[in-house]
Amino acid sequence: MGKPRLRLLCFPFVKVIDSFQKCPLSRKSLIIGIVCAILVVSQIGYPQRHGRRRTDQDKKRRPRGLDDREMSGPLPVAAGPRSDAELVVPTRSNVVYITLRAKRLKPAHIRGTVRPKVRRKVRSPSLTQSEFGLLDDAGQINGNFAHKTNRKATREADYKSVDMNQEWRTDADSHLSSIRIYSQMAPPWFSALDVETMRFLADARVLRMKEIFRTDTSPLLLFEGETSVSPAAQTRAQGRSVCGSRCGVVLSPVDNAEVFAFHLDRVLALNRTLPAVSRKFRYLHDGQSCPVVSWDASLYPAGLAAGWAPVRLTWAEYQSSLKQKCWYKNVSPKPDSGCSTIHHNEWSKLALFDFLLQIHNRLDQSCCGFRPRHKDVCVQLGRHAKCGDRDQIKLANIIHRVHNPRQLVFMNNKGFFDRNEDNLDFSLLEGIREFPEQAVSVLRSRKLRQKLLQSLFLDQTYWESQGGRQGIDKLIDVIERRANVLLTYINAHGIKIIPMNV
Repeated sequence: MGKPRLRLLCFPFVKVIDSFQKCPLSRKSLIIGIVCAILVVSQIGYPQRHGRRRTDQDKKRRPRGLDDREMSGPLPVAAGPRSDAELVVPTRSNVVYITLRAKRLKPAHIRGTVRPKVRRKVRSPSLTQSEFGLLDDAGQINGNFAHKTNRKATREADYKSVDMNQEWRTDADSHLSSIRIYSQMAPPWFSALDVETMRFLADARVLRMKEIFRTDTSPLLLFEGETSVSPAAQTRAQGRSVCGSRCGVVLSPVDNAEVFAFHLDRVLALNRTLPAVSRKFRYLHDGQSCPVVSWDASLYPAGLAAGWAPVRLTWAEYQSSLKQKCWYKNVSPKPDSGCSTIHHNEWSKLALFDFLLQIHNRLDQSCCGFRPRHKDVCVQLGRHAKCGDRDQIKLANIIHRVHNPRQLVFMNNKGFFDRNEDNLDFSLLEGIREFPEQAVSVLRSRKLRQKLLQSLFLDQTYWESQGGRQGIDKLIDVIERRANVLLTYINAHGIKIIPMNV
């Protein structure tokens, strides 16, 4: 059965071979030539078709080196021109076609393996609060490092490449003051002297900087600015005091609450803080904005080395003076009353101001009226442990001018904006029975936010350092919430609101 079937399959080939053998020689040659031509043409076309097929497969194949996160993404499409076959519109309506975005293949050098070129930036030396320079009138730092033989003397340092003329021209000689007053007049709570002092602190050319060492406290960094005072008068004034003409005190960037405290003090019509602005020095604190407070030599009657002229009171003596209303209505207290030189109304202004900013380093430096954190200074120095005998705890930073001993000066205003309403220091209000009418009227009028925004907008450097309007609003939110708490406290305790002379 198998052999007949094999013969049927082989019969056509046998017949073709027999007929080919019977053909003439010329016909045999023609047939052989045609067969050879077909073979040659087929051999030439095969690599082209095979190469095209491999190219299509390579387009679908993913390149090496891609990470696993790209394995689930769409396949890349060739960026070259499409053929006519690819542009044919299908006739079937039930087929959905998705156009894929062409993805750029990664280069041979993966990012990170080729080291980029580093562009070197030329920067002036940046000094810290403890590194300073004494600059001459031409604006060039001179002198050498002085030996620390006398801690009360002014140190001088040499920072060779700092050109103060160039630094000042870049910051202040652009005819654009950082104190922005676009109307004809400043806000009414600022005096003409306030505006002038703010412009001086923000824009004055820095002639020299000095670091003053004081007893039992941190050094004081002082800068002397250029004014219209004659050089001869500056020389005579410098012989009498550390500041030859007009100066400002440069604080650390973390003390920016001084600027906010100054504006709050003026908005509430207390007028007890020194003018303060925010300013950038390219040679200090890496160019960060830092508060600059106006210098007042009358606060140092015994010289800078001795520090301020504080009023020394314990907590018990302070509470006793509040009950006696010392110097109230200009009535002199009895010699044995234990009253200080401070007028009774000044304590009410101080308590209101310190409560809104939660400044505890004056009336409550031991943090007895709230729950302090472990990193607070009162806990680190062990003061909080003395709260059991609070009557013997001394007040601090109670300062007045030499020529006006009845009036307080609010210095070292280290406020805290991160303290919640359930942890406010109400001991600051203890013993207070009156508050200034003008300040409380601002809190009750619901215009505190509007006035603070208008006031803080003047200091462009401080405004930008706090994050603009959004950052300033957050600070004012804290003060508004504390103002509402204070108004509730006033109503609950029947505290009187009386006019107090400015």
